[in-house]
Amino acid sequence: MIAATNIVVRLGGRIVLDRVSIAAEDGEMVGLIGPNASGKTTLIRVLAGLLAPDAGALSPIADRARNVAYLEQGAACHWPLAVRRVVALGRLPHLGPFQRPSDADERAIDAAMAEADVVTLAERPVTALSAGELARVFLARALATAPRAILADEPVASLDPYHQIQVMELLRGHASRGAVIAVLHDLTLAARFCDRLVLLHSGKVAAQGKPSEVLTPDNLARVYSVTATFGDGYVVPLARL
Repeated sequence: MIAATNIVVRLGGRIVLDRVSIAAEDGEMVGLIGPNASGKTTLIRVLAGLLAPDAGALSPIADRARNVAYLEQGAACHWPLAVRRVVALGRLPHLGPFQRPSDADERAIDAAMAEADVVTLAERPVTALSAGELARVFLARALATAPRAILADEPVASLDPYHQIQVMELLRGHASRGAVIAVLHDLTLAARFCDRLVLLHSGKVAAQGKPSEVLTPDNLARVYSVTATFGDGYVVPLARL
């Protein structure tokens, strides 16, 4: 399990997260949703161990570098490294000092690149990739680590519909052997692929549970200020309130 309990974060004198709790167990994919500036990215950074909360507790995780992979929103690479070299960085937590990748490491890299559909990009410099291609390369790097948990901040934001579904299927597949918490803005994708949703609003948990329990017209009106319908796994915004 990866979990946080009663997390409080203050930034610039403002409370960004106010006693927020979230958890994902092995076999579970949890979607973290909510409008802009509701605290989603701050919470995912706390879970990743990149931001210390002012109060609250995180579940202990042994060997975090091997067991938790973090996909940052809008991540960039400023060095013209070949795609395969970037994906190979995901194996570093499994290597000792000055140790070269083993055959098993190379197989893990190959498998991750195939899963993320970046094999044809292997020799291209990452600085020459589109935002969508780069997002899939960083996903491949995370998969190469073979973590127990993946924390993803808007993993499909820059992808076309085909690759959005592909990435969500990959994350869903990982959840069958670990845990996933993903920040998502596309509520239909969240409803289709996630076991549970946590809806944040103004730094607090406004609702949590199964997609059908969270994506109700009342919750969508209260949090997103829109009228919307939810049914058969689809969320259709109709009008602003």
